[in-house]
Parts: sequence; C-alpha cells; structure tokens
Amino acid sequence: MELSEQGLGEFFEFMFGHLDEKQRRLLAGSAARLVGRGGVTVVARTSGMSRHTVLDGARAFDADEEPTGRVRAEGGGRPRVEQLDPGLIATLEALIEPGTRGDPMSPLRWTLESTRQLARTLCEMGHQVSHSVVALLLDDMGYSLQSTAKVIEGAQHPDRDGQFRAINALAAERLAAGEPVISVDCKKKELVNGTKANAGREWQPKGEPERVDVHDFPDKDIPKAIPYGVLDVGANEGWMSVGDDHDTSAFAVNAIRRWWQSMGQARYPEATTLMVTADAGGSNGYRNKLWKVELAALAAETGLTITVCHYPPGTSKWNKIEHRMFSFITKNWRGRPLTSYQVIVDLVAATTTEGGLRILAEWERGDYPKGIQVSDAQLAALPLVGHKWHPEWNYDLKPKISPLAHQSK
Repeated sequence: MELSEQGLGEFFEFMFGHLDEKQRRLLAGSAARLVGRGGVTVVARTSGMSRHTVLDGARAFDADEEPTGRVRAEGGGRPRVEQLDPGLIATLEALIEPGTRGDPMSPLRWTLESTRQLARTLCEMGHQVSHSVVALLLDDMGYSLQSTAKVIEGAQHPDRDGQFRAINALAAERLAAGEPVISVDCKKKELVNGTKANAGREWQPKGEPERVDVHDFPDKDIPKAIPYGVLDVGANEGWMSVGDDHDTSAFAVNAIRRWWQSMGQARYPEATTLMVTADAGGSNGYRNKLWKVELAALAAETGLTITVCHYPPGTSKWNKIEHRMFSFITKNWRGRPLTSYQVIVDLVAATTTEGGLRILAEWERGDYPKGIQVSDAQLAALPLVGHKWHPEWNYDLKPKISPLAHQSK
C-alpha cells in the first residue's frame, strides 16, 4: 500500500516521541531507503529533519548500524566558545564599547564594523575565535550594524510644537472647506551628466551595469538640475519644475504658478484661498523678501488670498512634500544616471505610488538671476497681513496688484 506524505508525516510525529535522537535518525534513514528515489527529500520534508540528518541515518542503515549504544545527551555537543574562554565576552565588549571607540588607545577605534578585524584583534590578544563566531556573539549581545539616524534637530524654538499645531489646524480647516493646501520645497540639486553615479540599484542584465565615473568631485562645468516641487496635500497630486538656472524665489513661485495653471485651477475652480506650507529658509524662507513680492504678484494674477505658513527653523523634515513626494521620486530614479534634463523630467513624471500619487513635471528654461534686492519700503507696500500667532511665520497675501513683482523679474 502506498503511503501519502501526510500519512508519513503523521507516522514520524507519533514515533519520534518514543525514540531517542539516534533512533529517530535511523528510522528516518531507513524510511528514505524504503521510499526509494527522492526518499531523502520526501522524508526530510515530512519529518522536519534536515537532509543532512536523514542522509546520515540512511548511511547508518546501509551499514547495518544498531540503534543502541551511546546517545548524545539533550543539549550536548561542542561547548560554546565563551564556556571554553570565559574572558572572551568581556574582551569583546571592551572593544566595541561606544564610549571608547574614539579613544586613541582603543585597538580598533573606528574599524569596529568589521567582524574579521575584531576576530583578528581578539586572536592577537590570545582569544582563538573566528569572524563568524564573533558575528554570532555580537548578535547574542544585542549588537547589530546600524547607520546613523538623523533625529537630533539642534536648538528648538520654544513655539515649535505650537506652530505645528497651528499649521495642522488651519490646513484641516481649509481642506474641509474644499480649499487647496500645498506643500512646497526644492529637492536636492542633481548633476545632469550621464557619467556621474546616482545612488541605489535598479534591475539590469547580469554583468551589464551602467558605467559611471569613479569619482564624484564637484565640477562647475557640469550643469545641475534644480527640482522644485509642489504637493497638493488633499488631492495627492504633485508638480515639479526642473530648472536649469538658479533656485531663486522667482523660480519657486513660478513653480507654484505652473502647478495652479496646469493642475490646481481645474481641480479648485471655486477656490478663494491657497494655503502654502514651506520651510523656514532657502528660496521660500520667511525672511526672504523676494519670496513675498513674487507671491503678492501671484495673488494678484489668480485673485486668490495666499496664506503662507512656515515650519519652524530646523524642522524641514516635517514638510509633507519630503516624505509624500520627494522620497518616491528618489526611489524611482535610484541607480540610474541622470543624463539630461528631459530624462529627469520623464523619471519624475513616471513616479507613482500605491496610494495614487500623480506627478506632472516640466523643464523650466527661464532665467532667474540672483541678487535681486527688495527694500523695506517695497516690502511694506505689499498687501501682506500677518497672523496674530507668529506673524513672521504665518501671513496672508491679498490679491492686490503688486507692481514690485514685475520689476523684480
């Protein structure tokens, strides 16, 4: 009668409870021989033993080995290395102690990530141990290889959390009213050159990686792409202007303008306000006078009251565009040389997520000169109204004509 694998598994489960280790191995080996071709694999699968154990049992069966004699005690086997060398753990702990890594007297100092170097140093100190054992010991001791974590924000403004609450409350109110809320920022500038490496990996035919330069030294002759993004928080849609000149306030506001013309106006035909959340510095910083001048011009063009809320200094990572749009763009072009502005635009536009993110992008070829000055008197003439709570961070720009913006371009 042919025995099914399920039946064989039930047989092993019943019998193994009545046998010692050696007898279980012999039973599995004899069963493998009875099954015939492929028996070792079948028995290993149904008994839960490794193929090596079943093979050992089959060889013992072939040699007519008796199921008697010495049986290794439960938990027996070679003693652990720390039992043979009681001082090993303490010595290893001293080598990897974080407080002594930078000490010039520490044997390894900044080379502690290598288990091979640790093992070599331990051997020089009289402890005979291999790098694989060192890795197991480190795991037992609760250590693992880790990169640094960017979580220390430095000095924090006392109203940091209050500003977060103010932004969230106002954004929730605007979204509930069907008004647009956008998050804006400039992504890291990228070299536009097919021979420069781009971090990450992508699927390529085996043995045919993209060839890039060995070094990534700065080169003033290599053009840079300036990707300025706009994320529609409520619609989960994005816009990116890829510039080839300078990251100025005029460039930043024009990216918002292009988002409104290409996406926002059609989605929010009845809108009367536009809320913009931005970092505290850069081309969209709260101290940047030209930023406010350009936004006043945009308010006049669109008839929208533009409300700007800046994140407190040192908290740019909380800007929603960073983790809801930029992070996915980076993943989409990882490992791929950015050979031209159009390639960058195409890769940005091809970025999608399971959450339905959609991004439009274009190559912005306009000129955006640096160094445009705005006087205090010009700033005072803008239709700008500060909020009661931190008016330097939170303010409205009314849709009043601002001739200064046209002079600034």
